[in-house]
Amino acid sequence: MSTPPNLSPQQVSAFPQHETITGVVERLTFYSAESGYTVARLTRPRSNELTTIVGSFANIQPGQTLQLTGFWRDHPQFGPQFQVINYQETKPATLTGIEKYLGSGLIKGVGPVTAKRIVAHFGLETLDIIENQIERLIEVQGIAKKRITLIKNAWSTQKAIKEVMVFLQGHGVSTTYAVKIYKQYKDEAIATVTKNPYQLAADIYGIGFLTADKIARNIGIAPDSEFRYRAGIVHCLSEAAEDGHCYLPQSELIESVIKLLTTESHQSTEEAVAIIIKDMALADDLIRERDEEKTLLCYKPTYFHTEQNLAQLIRQRLEKPVGTDIERVRDWIERFTASRKIQLSEQQRQAVETAAYSKIMILTGGPGVGKTFTTHTIVSLWKAMGKSIALAAPTGR
Repeated sequence: MSTPPNLSPQQVSAFPQHETITGVVERLTFYSAESGYTVARLTRPRSNELTTIVGSFANIQPGQTLQLTGFWRDHPQFGPQFQVINYQETKPATLTGIEKYLGSGLIKGVGPVTAKRIVAHFGLETLDIIENQIERLIEVQGIAKKRITLIKNAWSTQKAIKEVMVFLQGHGVSTTYAVKIYKQYKDEAIATVTKNPYQLAADIYGIGFLTADKIARNIGIAPDSEFRYRAGIVHCLSEAAEDGHCYLPQSELIESVIKLLTTESHQSTEEAVAIIIKDMALADDLIRERDEEKTLLCYKPTYFHTEQNLAQLIRQRLEKPVGTDIERVRDWIERFTASRKIQLSEQQRQAVETAAYSKIMILTGGPGVGKTFTTHTIVSLWKAMGKSIALAAPTGR
């Protein structure tokens, strides 16, 4: 295996060497049905010890024969483990392996006893029979037509999972993401990814635009695809939201999208991006509003409606001030400051008074102007008024 370019000698020595191992799943130590995260024990040919494997699997059961690609790591508590990057299921090569595979619970309708009967009847041809001539299971004692239908449906499900995983891994999708994609779309996974891989960024937690864009390139989606432009626009607005912006002026949005979408083989243009923005606005996938200066502002709909609802809630609260005896508040401020031998500036005093009769107040100012002291005074006032107080610090202070 070659190492990535431009690494220092120290980085090269630390880079995990990938290898491929094959074995039969002996048992599952841990399995999360939601994420696919698995810790399992594997029996490898010509090895007397079980191997611990760790990774994400769409569906894994004892008895499966797997070919795994990954690297070794030494867990401080549990010792050597094989970290799985990609995997594929292979057919078991022995009668014992086939019997264990069928009786593992992977195929609904086939338990250990039935598996033993099937393998005893068909031998090494068992899996080919189930794949291509499943109706012949009627030859096995104790298997009725009703159960054959059950086995056929379960086998088809397993085959579909395998096809989806092979397809996704063949297009550069990691096992972790492949599991998430299958669990989200089931049998529609291949069709969804083939048509619009950018849908993944909207539907699956952990897959953002950049990952979806990489998958799209591997599948052969054109760089000027409308799907790509739409996803890029949403991504840029989401990135702006991370910096605290509910919207972006259209000119800034276009500039960000061009920077995101331009590649060595494709140059995005203002006109192309503007057309998609307009189409998205017409379809209500994006909201455009003009501010007082007639500048076009672009919102993700969720941010726009959240901002509108928040403004409405604030207005409702401002229209109904708290019934407070302001003269009593001022008298308390005088006595409080005198007893503490402190002096409030005019703005600090105004803030303490406003907090006493307003349901909402914003206290702002640069560093060192007395915001913390003013807040302390407000809390002391409310305690004196017999109020119950809860404080939260969203900035972490």
